[in-house]
This record gives sequence, C-alpha cells and structure tokens, in this order.
Amino acid sequence: MEGKKEQRLMIGFDVGSTTVKAAVVDPETDELVWSDYKRHETKQPEVALDFLKRIKESFPIPDDHFRVFVTGSGGGSIGRHIGAKFVQEVNAVSLAVEKFYPDTGSVIELGGQDAKMIFYRTDEKSGKKKKIPTMNDKCAGGTGAVIDKINAKLGIPAAELCEQRHNGIKIHHIAGKCGVFAETDVNGLQKQSVPRDEIMASLFDSIIGQNISVLTRGNTLTPKVLLLGGPNMYVRGMMEAWRYHIPRIWDERKVPVPAGVPVEELIIVPKNAHLFAAIGAVEFGKDEDADVGVFQGIKGLEYYLTFGREEEKAIRKKSADGGGLSKDPEELAAFKEKYKPNKFTPVNFKPDEVVRGFIGIDGGSTSTKAVLLNDKNEILCKSYQLSKGNPIQDTIEVLGKLREMVET
Repeated sequence: MEGKKEQRLMIGFDVGSTTVKAAVVDPETDELVWSDYKRHETKQPEVALDFLKRIKESFPIPDDHFRVFVTGSGGGSIGRHIGAKFVQEVNAVSLAVEKFYPDTGSVIELGGQDAKMIFYRTDEKSGKKKKIPTMNDKCAGGTGAVIDKINAKLGIPAAELCEQRHNGIKIHHIAGKCGVFAETDVNGLQKQSVPRDEIMASLFDSIIGQNISVLTRGNTLTPKVLLLGGPNMYVRGMMEAWRYHIPRIWDERKVPVPAGVPVEELIIVPKNAHLFAAIGAVEFGKDEDADVGVFQGIKGLEYYLTFGREEEKAIRKKSADGGGLSKDPEELAAFKEKYKPNKFTPVNFKPDEVVRGFIGIDGGSTSTKAVLLNDKNEILCKSYQLSKGNPIQDTIEVLGKLREMVET
C-alpha cells in the first residue's frame, strides 16, 4: 500500500517599509492555504518571527518541507537568518500578475514608502509581450506613508479612513510631489476649518495626480489596470480616485477601451491585492532548484533578535573611526549635568493678587503653544500640546490650561 505523500509548502514573505505580508502556497495546486498582513511598527524581524511560528503551528511538518522566498526592502536582512532566497520585488509582482491576470495592460502598486508601475506592451515585430517597470527613486511622496502622516494629523479612525470617499466630495489643492509640501497645504486647509473628509479626499486626488504625471515616465496606463498594495486595496477613496482620473486620460489620448465595459472591470483591485509580491516570490521559487530556499527553522532569527543585533552594533562601534561622542558613561553623565536645562516652575499666584500679564500664542503646524508673561518679560506659566487637527480647539485648550494654572 502506497504511503501518504509528504506535504511540502512554499512561503512567500514581503517585508516592506511599513508592513509584513506572508503567503503560504501549496505548489501542486497553487492554493493559498495561509496568509497574513500586519503593520510592523519598525519591528520587521519580530513580526516575521511571529508569522513563522504561527505557520509552523498551522502546518506541523518538518522545517525542510518548507521553502521560503522573500522580497521587499527588508526581505534580504531577514531571509539570511531562515535560509530564504531573496527576490527583487518588481520581478515578484510581475510574476504574480502574469500568472493570475495574463491579460493585464498595466499595474499600479502602492506600498508604505514605494510606488511602482508596470506597463505591458506587445512588440509589433516579434509579437512577444514585454514589461516596462518604473518605481519612485527620490522620496516617499505619493505613497501610503503620506496617507499615514496626514491621517495622524487629522485623527481619522482606521475603519473610517477605509470607507473615506473621493467621488462627490469637494477637492482642494494639495501638493502631491512631496509629503512635506502636502502637510503644509493640509495645515492651511485645517486653519480654514475645511472638513477632514474634504482634506483626505483632496489628498487621494493629489497622490493619484502625482503618480500619473511622474511615475508613468511618459507611458500611458492601458486596460486592464490592476491596483495592488495595501492603500489601493483597503482605502475606498484611492480606488475611486484612480477610476475617476484614468478614464479621462484614456479619452484624452484616444486609448482603445472595450465598449460597454464598466470601469470597475477595466481598473480592478484583485483578490489578495496586498499579497501579490509575496505570492510572486513563491512563483519565482517554483523555477529554482529544489535545494534553494529550504527553510532552516526559526532558531537563526531568534538568535538574531536576542543576541545578533547587539553583536552587529558592537562590531560597527569597534570599526567606526574616531569613537563615540563620549569615552565612557561618566563623561556622558557630566556632559548631561552641565548642559541640562533648568527646570521650569510656574509662579504660584496669591489670592486676590493682581498681575499685569501678556499672553502669547504660537499656533504651529504640529503643536500649539501659549505663554503668560509679566511686564518684566518673565514667564509666569506656559502650556504646550500637539495639534489634534483643529487649530481653534487646540487654542481653547492651551488657554484653558493657562487659566487653570493661574486659578489653582
């Protein structure tokens, strides 16, 4: 009687700038049997280790029955601890697209700090399909990082942000070229009391405009257009903004578009759009020799987290020229003591005391400050708080804190 066939699985990891994605695939059936997507909050190895532990619990097979392929900006540094093979992320994404959506004309993937487009074109002479990839190379303008930064300022809950609309909402100018420029424009809109849904919809509009004008590098997006990556998949307003702007370019440039086909079928967000790079890493691995990417277990990654990082720091410190800023803890402590700022103590006001004072308010882009001075320019009390998104309310609160200090 023939014994039961041993299960073998392939793991694809996409370790990005803000999230870690993992996909476990049965190579014989192409079935996605396990997946996850999580923000790592700068703890890429910790999240990757957690994923691996959960995968091992879900599939209790020997380590060498897994093969692992990694991609993304943090993939290489993690992959070396678990025996994984690194795959360049544009290659990974394109392999998944070509496998599951072979009739794709263009791809737009937005990540935490990168944005990429892939244009598929048919060579008129050979008839072969070729791809033209482009990727941001100077800053994170036009990516998910800008959405995160502005949303932190606006304070929109995650669930509400995902349902935030673009269509039917008034659009204001926000610079899309740079996240800092965008924040400056948002500060101005906040001070004009523009509703936050209008600000966020305007941000979506600026991000799409930035990517269409710059990232296309002179190419034209053609149907079908796949929208990939977390921002495109989870944020409704991003999908709406792409579907609003791209058809206008098609009209302007006379791009052939199938008649009567809804825009949702020409510009689509596929299932598992956030996992395409991880799935594509697995596709890459299928053509590699069987001994490539064999999972070596989690001990190497655990050692790195417990001891390896400190060892690397020690090596870098030893090899660095000129030493550190201080030669020993005692010198550092003496420096801190010498230059520590004097602790500010608010004035205690006496009952019925009359004080001539002046209030100064600094309503900045990220914080609001208020100070009470006497007629000798001495600080009587002060207040500071990070902006909560409403300059008027911020001012009321810092003034309230000053009043509380005076009256108590």
